[in-house]
Amino acid sequence: MHGEYKVPDGKLVAVDLDVVDGKLSQVVVSGDFFLEPDESLDDIVRALTGLPHTSSVADLAAAINSCLPKDARLLGFSPEAVGIAVRRALGHATNWDDHTFDVIGPVTLDPRLHVALDEVLAARMARGEIGPSLRIWDWDQPLVVIGSFQSYRNEIDEEGRERHGINVVRRITGGGAMFMEPGNCVTYSLLVPGSLVEGLSFERSYEFLDQWVMGALAELGVMARYVPLNDIASDKGKIAGAAQRRLTSGVVLHHVTMAYDIDADKMLQVLRIGREKLSDKGTKSANKRVDPLRSQTQLPRDQIIDSFLKHFESRYSTRRRNYTDDELAAAAELVEKKFATPEWTRRIP
Repeated sequence: MHGEYKVPDGKLVAVDLDVVDGKLSQVVVSGDFFLEPDESLDDIVRALTGLPHTSSVADLAAAINSCLPKDARLLGFSPEAVGIAVRRALGHATNWDDHTFDVIGPVTLDPRLHVALDEVLAARMARGEIGPSLRIWDWDQPLVVIGSFQSYRNEIDEEGRERHGINVVRRITGGGAMFMEPGNCVTYSLLVPGSLVEGLSFERSYEFLDQWVMGALAELGVMARYVPLNDIASDKGKIAGAAQRRLTSGVVLHHVTMAYDIDADKMLQVLRIGREKLSDKGTKSANKRVDPLRSQTQLPRDQIIDSFLKHFESRYSTRRRNYTDDELAAAAELVEKKFATPEWTRRIP
């Protein structure tokens, strides 16, 4: 059995092994990583040999740590990375190449439908009705999307919201508020099986699931980096924020909103953003715009989205599709019964 894991911004770890009587056997660990002292590789192999094939990544990493000498230096990888490669070899964890992703390009909808579609599509993926997917949001009206755990009154200036005619909806993932007007940002949702992030902490899984978009940004001339926990930034400031939820069904919902050209003056009239939070929005004045994607690429939003989709399709196995009438109907029903109700939107007053 063979498994591989490429550490984000790190090295490749490969593991070959067999299973005899339910235990790991004939273990070989290799890769382009650096390890000192050289003999520590034997310690890693010895730690893994004989462990139950049901061992978790945490179990595997703990065994490796217990066998490594105190002066061991692992450069470009970690005991957890070895554990993930082992789990992939055993078929418990998967990698990108094990899946074919549905790709749904931008379709202009009521933005509340996009919030509901996250839940509808995740449930259908959990039932095996659809596969993993990447979809781009597009919307026909302004909306503020607040995080699952945010307080409505702490985040929303009701007077400003009413003056600008902007609705508010609460999503099912955590994180901060998204100020969305037509054409002012780029938002995508990624649905993947839990096996793809097997053994990864929340912090590491954020970066892992967004490695493709870092490559897409680089092709556009934006040298971005991940800022833990969930921000994407360049040397010119913050570009995007991510949110994620690991559902009990085994599906992971991960989405990202990137600022394209946001009216900061209006945003600050609708959202209650203090100086501390404003510090990472790319503006110090309410008269400025938050426009990292536009200013750093000098490209139209549609061209950026098209480039993102082409980059994703060049890296992974994909198929294009549209939303089905049934999916849209289910999302509309969920908006009416849940996402448009004050009970949900103001569940944290």
